[in-house]
Amino acid sequence: MVKRVNPFIKYHLSSIFKPSKAMSSACCNSLSTSSHSDLHNLNNRDDGKEPNILKDQKREEQVGNLRILLQQSRFATAQKLIKSLLDSKTLFFSATDLLDHFSSSNPSFKRTFSSMILSVCAESKMVNESLELIDLIRKDGFFPPLDAFNSLLGCLVSVRQFDKVLSLFDDAVGSGLRVDKFAYSKAVQSAVKMGDLKRGLELFKCMKEKGVGDSVFVYNVLINGFCKEQRMGDAGQLFDEMIKRKLVPSQITYNTLIDGYCKVGNLPEAFNVRERMKLDNVPPSLITFNSLLNGLCRMGRMEEVPNVLKEMEVHGFFPDGFTYSILLDGHSKCGNPNAILVLFEEAIAEGIQINSYTCGILLNGLCKVGMVERADKVLKKLMEKGFPPTEVVYNTILKGYCQTNNMEKTFSMFEQMEKIGLRPSCVTFNSLINKFCEMGNMGEAEGWIKKMREMGVAPTVETYNTLIDGYGRNGMFERCFEILEGMENKGTKPNVVTYGSLIHRFCENGKLVEAEVLLGDMAGRGLVPNVQIYNMVIDGYCNAGKLKSSFRFLDEMSKHNIVPTIVTYNALINGHCKKGKLEEAEDLITEITSRGLNPDVITYNSLIHGYVGSGNASKSLVMYETMKKMGIKPTLPTFHVLITGCCKMGLLLVDKLYQELLQFSLTPDRVIYNALIHAYAEHGDLEKAKGFRDEMINKGIDLDRMTYNSLIFGQLKVGKVQEAMELANDMKAKGLFLKADTYIVLIGGHCKLKDFRGAYSWYREMVENGFLLTASVCQELINGLIKEGWLKEVQIICSEMNVKGLDDWSMGEDLSAAVTK
Repeated sequence: MVKRVNPFIKYHLSSIFKPSKAMSSACCNSLSTSSHSDLHNLNNRDDGKEPNILKDQKREEQVGNLRILLQQSRFATAQKLIKSLLDSKTLFFSATDLLDHFSSSNPSFKRTFSSMILSVCAESKMVNESLELIDLIRKDGFFPPLDAFNSLLGCLVSVRQFDKVLSLFDDAVGSGLRVDKFAYSKAVQSAVKMGDLKRGLELFKCMKEKGVGDSVFVYNVLINGFCKEQRMGDAGQLFDEMIKRKLVPSQITYNTLIDGYCKVGNLPEAFNVRERMKLDNVPPSLITFNSLLNGLCRMGRMEEVPNVLKEMEVHGFFPDGFTYSILLDGHSKCGNPNAILVLFEEAIAEGIQINSYTCGILLNGLCKVGMVERADKVLKKLMEKGFPPTEVVYNTILKGYCQTNNMEKTFSMFEQMEKIGLRPSCVTFNSLINKFCEMGNMGEAEGWIKKMREMGVAPTVETYNTLIDGYGRNGMFERCFEILEGMENKGTKPNVVTYGSLIHRFCENGKLVEAEVLLGDMAGRGLVPNVQIYNMVIDGYCNAGKLKSSFRFLDEMSKHNIVPTIVTYNALINGHCKKGKLEEAEDLITEITSRGLNPDVITYNSLIHGYVGSGNASKSLVMYETMKKMGIKPTLPTFHVLITGCCKMGLLLVDKLYQELLQFSLTPDRVIYNALIHAYAEHGDLEKAKGFRDEMINKGIDLDRMTYNSLIFGQLKVGKVQEAMELANDMKAKGLFLKADTYIVLIGGHCKLKDFRGAYSWYREMVENGFLLTASVCQELINGLIKEGWLKEVQIICSEMNVKGLDDWSMGEDLSAAVTK
């Protein structure tokens, strides 16, 4: 539909074109009765073979037609004719060509006609022609009318030329053009789309100061910008401002906020917005429910998914392909392969078309839990139903076989790809190269890079990054820098990930100075470190106990407008907890919430661990209760620290914690079982301790040294020396060679039983195997042997301890005198 002509143009044209009474009535009558199709036919009569003179005549004829239409104020018909002439390109090859011809015969009308033709081009999304026209108009020293200008801005936004929009907007304001709400909205939208939220807010402020008027659209754009930057506090404030200004939030407003809160993990607030949406009688859409489902799936709260699906159905919405993708991804993240397969069959039964994206999530979910062969069968089933296999899905399964160390199947998938005409890509090779780097087989990794080149696939920056990370993992930093230099020589520029891999490995190895130097080198190359790189450096300094340096980098992030994430604050909280600065750690939670972020399970696990480490088990339980109230699901590490730390508070509490672990649908692992066995052994309940041991065995969980140490400790605690010895022998039989920790438990246990001879027997075995006692247990053993009169053995121990050079060992005067008597 052609947009109406701007009144500004209409006014000027009506004053310029005053039809003469002497004008040919035939011409007037012809034009007054001509239809759009007549004009189109006029325009297209030229078959390209007529002499140029005839073409020139037709051009003049059409220019004349335009003049007459404008004189008669038939602007809509004039615009249709302009559009027809531009589309055909038979008489005028471009908009500027038409403008030139019209202006040459009507120079005084150039200004008004150029604005009209600009409107036509902008409405028709003729971007290049529109930009050429605005350049010509600006060279003539004026701006087009506001309608034409707005059409141009709208056209440029639609093709994502946001920089051009802002440039034109600035030019218009600088030229004194009174821009309106529409122009401001397009400028704000462009700034936000370019990631310059600060500029968008400045324009918004200017918009309000100039009294241009409020716009729900602009608020939605800015709220969306805040949500993308995870600044949910600011997004919420803008929403409140909308309400104060009596603007009615739209479905888009609510959906944007719900999605934003879900993506930062603040599900309570996301559901609060949903409730507000109901109160304001704003109907939900499929996007509303998909956002909520995505939030639940991201947080692993799959048990709440059926409630949202039920509400969807009540509102007349049913899962689409994207919904199934979300649900498949959720079950994939939670490691629920059976649920994945059930969903797959349900989608097929409902006639949902499985596209490459959904198929990728489905196969990836199965591969993640090691069900690669099942994923392979699912792909074959889909292919039988006509699903066209892609390189992406083959790469998913190939990567799955890599992760399960089934290299034979991996190579088989590689060959199958070639057989069915799928050319292995850099992604295919990168999976193989990455696997060999993980295995530490750098020679094989380099070999696949050679094969990659032979097959005409050029290594990408990701390929080099994988190699650099592989060598960095092995501490071969010189080779890392050789690869860095080599990739640059081959024309591949290192990126943020390249530096991120090196910085990560430096931080991991405590080489913080080197990491900081690399950070500076990035800036010299024009690469801006992202939040993940800053998080690595901050975490590195926190682990080294250098909290002051970690805050220095937090300030640097602020200077570069890099917004900290929950990972940033978790590193800082963990660093404070390790240093025993627990009050300061808790204070950081206030800063987290003020930024629109939410503490997560890692936040509270750090605090719980910190309070347990400081001996304040009661406060760790307070932190545990707080996280539950916030809807944060504890993890196995949460319970491991709590069970270990609260052991001395009694077995009733230990059992309560264990029962809650099961209620959260968590499956105890070796670490949890060891903590339970140690707790019950320490309190003398050996039957319960052995019950957990048997449970481990039944579940196929191998007993480790810690399991045996706890059981040996428990047996010796109740005086069962023979049972303790049997456990030690069982360790040896299973290939778990006794080390210092087990010998210390055995010797200490015998000493507590006043069986110093038995303790000395274990001591002899310990020394023969190359281990040393700690000073405290050694002192206890020697004191006991002296009381027993085993002075010769005492002399041997003292001699061995001195020869072996135990740092904290020294013989007191009384002990020395007793030995030399």
